[in-house]
Amino acid sequence: MEWSDETAVARARAGDTDAFRVLVERHSRALFCLAFRMTGNEQDAEDVVQEALLRVHRKIEKFDERASFRTWLYRIAVNCSLDVVRARKRRSEFFGPADSQMEDPMQSLPAPGPTPDRVAMSEEARSRIAEAMEELSAVEKTAFVLRHFDGMCIDDISRVLECQPGAARHSVFRAVQKLRRALQPLVSTAR
Repeated sequence: MEWSDETAVARARAGDTDAFRVLVERHSRALFCLAFRMTGNEQDAEDVVQEALLRVHRKIEKFDERASFRTWLYRIAVNCSLDVVRARKRRSEFFGPADSQMEDPMQSLPAPGPTPDRVAMSEEARSRIAEAMEELSAVEKTAFVLRHFDGMCIDDISRVLECQPGAARHSVFRAVQKLRRALQPLVSTAR
């Protein structure tokens, strides 16, 4: 039972819960990775995936089949991620700054014993990357994550961001430039 997204969407619209389950199973991991990179928090990423899939389920009738289901799904997940990030910023403005260090679920896995220097450098790099990612605008962060983590082409990014391809390309470029500047001191000391 290997359905294409188009077939699964058509069957889900007709009320086939197995077809919707196929879509969930096929895309939930990628959505989690996207949401985690956007929010920097595992619990928030899980919430984003759940909310995005709930919205897809409620609005599957409105999906325009001329577009790619994946692009539509990513747009919804990006919007949910941005909602979480905005809400977090509002809470931190109201309650004061919180620990903004990104939680990495991979850290709980046993490592083959890196040296203490390597561990310290990795922690510093992770911290600087998290800080640098937080300094990007929502559009820059979204464009960067879609391009460099999810490997999405510029045309698909422009559809997710609902902008022209040139604007999407420029957002990726600005994000890369900002991250390079922010990480330059770390690269200089590593040599």
